Amino acid sequence: MVRPVPLPHPVTGEAFPSPVPPGTGWPDDPATADTPVARTAAAVRRTARGATLDDLEAAISVCRACDRLVRWREDVAVGKRASFAGEPYWGRPIGGWGDPHPSVLIMGLAPAANGGNRTGRIFTGDRSGDWLFASLHRVGLAVQETSLHAGDGQRLVRTRMVATVRCAPPDNKPTTDERDTCAPWLHREVALVSDRLRAVVCLGSYGWDAALRVFREVGYDVPRPKPRFGHGAEAVLVAPDGREVVLLGSYHPSQQNTFTGKLTEPMLDAVLGRAASLAALED
Repeated sequence: MVRPVPLPHPVTGEAFPSPVPPGTGWPDDPATADTPVARTAAAVRRTARGATLDDLEAAISVCRACDRLVRWREDVAVGKRASFAGEPYWGRPIGGWGDPHPSVLIMGLAPAANGGNRTGRIFTGDRSGDWLFASLHRVGLAVQETSLHAGDGQRLVRTRMVATVRCAPPDNKPTTDERDTCAPWLHREVALVSDRLRAVVCLGSYGWDAALRVFREVGYDVPRPKPRFGHGAEAVLVAPDGREVVLLGSYHPSQQNTFTGKLTEPMLDAVLGRAASLAALED
């Protein structure tokens, strides 16, 4: 097998092969060469159970439980998009990112093949991320208006981002089995970070459905019948401690939605601004 030629990281200049081995110095890499690797759905469940947030993030970043997703994410990391041929690709699963005790949680589908799968940070390095971070900055939930790559100085304010599925899937469509295999990572992360939560922003119907499932499973009171997704839709979840958490729906900032005008900047700002106002309840 031909070994990939290391290429310079766009921020640090340090050379890395694609995919990036754990513990080799990539910015914000949570894993080491000794981080245990989950290779089956049972191993994911066993590893996630009782993990600390640091250990969870590390274990997520080296998971190899879904053969199809592993092949895809690594094939993309080696083949690359022509415009990114001169840089290394992360090529591994993407953990949650941001405040470990957020007031706002943003939940999406999965990393983009040439976005997060390249940069090593969720929602970073593609057009959807450009829209999302610019809006977060406008409403005061991010310190910079762009998120280009891990290590670029971006920081979220009282906010955390998670993906329902942690590997980039072909055609942005994970299978139900892949979603369910990945679910224990999400369940444990939500359980660990939701103690101060006031708002959950769901990007697209996939994120909306995932949020309703996971919050019910970690002990929140979730409305029945199931609330319908829509842009600007709201539903109230009740935490075990009695705290109300508002579920907010937003169309996903995909190029299909932004190019056609289905989602505009004011529309996205309105939902994220509502989340920011709810976060202020913690002040």
